[in-house]
Amino acid sequence: MYKQQSKLRVRYSETDKMGVVYHGNYIQYFEVGRVEYMRDIGVVYADLEKQGIGMPVVNIEINYRSPAVYDEELVIETWIEKLPTSKIIFHNKAIGETGKVVCEAQVTLVFINDKFRPIKSPDAVIEALKANGVG
Repeated sequence: MYKQQSKLRVRYSETDKMGVVYHGNYIQYFEVGRVEYMRDIGVVYADLEKQGIGMPVVNIEINYRSPAVYDEELVIETWIEKLPTSKIIFHNKAIGETGKVVCEAQVTLVFINDKFRPIKSPDAVIEALKANGVG
């Protein structure tokens, strides 16, 4: 199973009064991971949108494990464990410089058409995932 890794450095504006990453920013970090995961397997969000296919987030389960701080480099690890139907579930970990998991999440998106109705996963997405070890 393919796991995509994106690196990013915590910016000062992403921290709170306590000097740690504000919890809401992890959602943006994990979005970076999702977009890069899909791009790496050959599926570009912008191309899906041109076909009238959207992928809104419908659920996020998130666990904060340890604080990350300003200027710390994080590795955002993203993977998919099973083939999508009308829903696709991304798994994410934010890993700090010491190798410790600072945050992890499971993010569920739904494939929709241009009328905001759920649709089945496009065949191209399923084929790309199968080619990258998702079964």
